Amino acid sequence: MTERRIDKHNKSKKRRGLRITLAIFCVLVLGLFAYAYSIYSDAKETVNGEIHNPVDSIDQDVGKEKLSEQKPLNILLLGVDQRPGDGGRSDALMVLSLKPDENKMQIVSIPRDTRTMIVGKGYEDKINHAYAFGGTDMSIATVENLLDIELDYYVEMNMQGLSQMVDAVGGITVNNPLDWYDEGYYKKGYHYEKGQIHLNGPQTMGYVRMRHLDPRGDFGRTQRQRQVIQAIIDKGASISSVGKIGDMLDVLGNNMTTNLDFDDMKSLMLHYRGVRENVVSYMIEGNGTNIGGTYYLIVPDEEIQKVHDMLVKT
Repeated sequence: MTERRIDKHNKSKKRRGLRITLAIFCVLVLGLFAYAYSIYSDAKETVNGEIHNPVDSIDQDVGKEKLSEQKPLNILLLGVDQRPGDGGRSDALMVLSLKPDENKMQIVSIPRDTRTMIVGKGYEDKINHAYAFGGTDMSIATVENLLDIELDYYVEMNMQGLSQMVDAVGGITVNNPLDWYDEGYYKKGYHYEKGQIHLNGPQTMGYVRMRHLDPRGDFGRTQRQRQVIQAIIDKGASISSVGKIGDMLDVLGNNMTTNLDFDDMKSLMLHYRGVRENVVSYMIEGNGTNIGGTYYLIVPDEEIQKVHDMLVKT
């Protein structure tokens, strides 16, 4: 009789222990779901309420159709330098060509000194002046005209927000091809050693701004900009950054605009994530010349055709 009571008592303890374990597990799962939902809810509110900004120069219905059919997309990245009393200029211009059928992403950089027809002005000038003259719409139209392509989406980022985003993800690591000391724009005397270096926000800004100490000039700077963007994408997509999503959303809400809405972004994450497996970078080449005391990069027609084919053909 005593043994039965002990056995019954032990079984009762086991069942109680099992119930406690299951209860703790359920609480953890519910907590994870609540956290995921809060992130989802905050992200949706930030994107649709603060970041989403359609433009007249892009038919968003076309982009949504391509997204639903998982077709190749061309996205314009605009890194804008905006300072008090200045309308701003596009400090960085890149076209991202996403090809999900090939799991490939092509990043084409357009040097800011590229001389081209400014759509809406009727004369040739540096391509980065299109933003100063007519904002995002004129930049989009001018890039489409230069490369004879159709842009499906754009993403515009205030370059000051780049520094904040790097800090939000906990810093980035890049492979620096050149040994040099900072010119004093952000942190005077900082040594950018050749090789793998870890950068915080202000150091990143010094890294992407410098061009006078680089024998490749603007070409070298554009390469470093591509490095930084890729490093932020990789770090932001890593598991270690899950707890920093709130900070990342705050930075995006204050510094980024795009015609991608939240549903578009979900589609990109679900159906285009494989493009990060094969990233190819290219910078448009040309010949520097002085016209009327101003430096321009003259891009030959054959180079334009080459880049057009990169972005359009599969």
